[in-house]
Amino acid sequence: MATNGVVISCLWDVRPPMTKHEPSMWADTFSNFYLDDQEQEKYAETIEALKQEARGMLMAATTPLQQMILIDTLERLGLAFHFETEIEYKIEQINAAEDGVFGLFATALRFRLLRQHQRRISCDVFDKFVDKDGKFEESLSNNVEGLLSLYEAAHVGFRDERILQEAVNFTRHQLEGAELDQSPLLIKEKVKRALEHPLHRDFPIVYARLFISFYEKDDSRDELLLKLAKINFKFMQNLYKKELSQLSRWWNTWDLKSKLPYARDRVVEAYVWGVGYHYEPQYSYVRMGLTKGVLICGIMDDTYDNYATLNEAQLFTQLLDKWDKDEAERLPEYMKIVYQFILSIYENYERDAAKLGKSFAAPYFKESVKQLARAFNEELKWVMERQLPSFQDYVENSEKTSCVYTMFASIIPGLKSVTHETIDWMKSEPTLATSTAMIGRYWNDTSSQLRESKGGEMLTALDFHMKEYGLTKEEAVSKFEGLVEETWKDINKEFIATTNYNVGRETAITFLNYARICEASYNKTDGDAYTDPNVAKANVIALFVDAIVF
Repeated sequence: MATNGVVISCLWDVRPPMTKHEPSMWADTFSNFYLDDQEQEKYAETIEALKQEARGMLMAATTPLQQMILIDTLERLGLAFHFETEIEYKIEQINAAEDGVFGLFATALRFRLLRQHQRRISCDVFDKFVDKDGKFEESLSNNVEGLLSLYEAAHVGFRDERILQEAVNFTRHQLEGAELDQSPLLIKEKVKRALEHPLHRDFPIVYARLFISFYEKDDSRDELLLKLAKINFKFMQNLYKKELSQLSRWWNTWDLKSKLPYARDRVVEAYVWGVGYHYEPQYSYVRMGLTKGVLICGIMDDTYDNYATLNEAQLFTQLLDKWDKDEAERLPEYMKIVYQFILSIYENYERDAAKLGKSFAAPYFKESVKQLARAFNEELKWVMERQLPSFQDYVENSEKTSCVYTMFASIIPGLKSVTHETIDWMKSEPTLATSTAMIGRYWNDTSSQLRESKGGEMLTALDFHMKEYGLTKEEAVSKFEGLVEETWKDINKEFIATTNYNVGRETAITFLNYARICEASYNKTDGDAYTDPNVAKANVIALFVDAIVF
């Protein structure tokens, strides 16, 4: 009989069952794109002229209701970044307005806009719409526009705001059963989308593309705003395709799909994450930097999870911690490629950071990758040795394997407001970061459970939870879904709280957008959009393929 030591030794040389991932469905679709600079310049000139007119409209809006509706429309159309100063000025006026005179629609819209713009406002503003038992009055059930506004507002709530949880339950029930035949088309489309993806949790630029098509059919549309939205989207789409073509050509030079056949070939899907973080034109470095960050995370994840033995993984983790290219010779051939890929990206990052005045970010980026490797290695040990960690240990490790720290580090050179203090804040593992990290893990662990269990051969996070709490799989999935809802409330609260820490809005919004992309990327029945290209296909087509008609 083999001794326990021999069994463990043998186990450390066993490869995990390898999942064969779907190839990329995009091939060279984007690598050969050519941007017509003259055409792009014409779009820019038209946008600038239309912006002046739209700015005049915004500044001429005098009543709080006019201001709120216009700001909401600009944000839904993906145009708000053109008018940041003007919108903040109007938000201050809206904040100062007396809310007692507003009905349900305006009260809820004001509440949502103020919280989304990091203002502090109490949910007590909704007290006037509930009865003595704390239930929303049934007389509101015929006010579809008001119900929708309340439904959207309820999704910016915090923990313990019971009235907002009641609002979610009440409005969802009413909207799902509403007769919308007599409602304007725009309201119908808004309701349908909101019930699938509440606006606050939606993928901003994907929603903007969708909303343009809704708005175009609305009889009350403003032709100026519609024209501006269409040309603006076309301008940005061209920019995205240019960036994606550059990334595709760079990715192809590595030829990892043949060198690392166990890894996912997902440069296009990685870039979708970049567009999700910051879609505005000035954030080109953020989009491209994040794409490379996501690819590092993906290659590392697949190396640990889908191919490496425990011995190989342990060695890779130790050598990555040394961060010395000469040490790569000690690695298996396939791991040398992974090591070189990571260090090559870092060298370019270090150079870019210096050029952009962010040299202080390079050590943090390096440490975030090392931290990620240690966390993946710990997870692999749990799975291969069939150890079931406590749920708390799982949570602490999952905050790292969510990749939220590495992904944030990868975009720092492209964020003007980031300072040494911002990195110190990140090193403290603030609640905004840990909450968004766990949103990603909860979604990933429920939607990817079948793939990661490899037909039941491997343990997953759901197994950890089922054992510790004595739950069935269905109960564990339900528990994770409940944790997603509660964690969103923490994100909402901390998004506003960052104003106390001198953390810029452009930084805070990246964490909010991480959570939003997770909502869009993971599907309980189909898996995740990074693993299965079919899940991401609709968003890729909407953002980079389908032309918008003027």
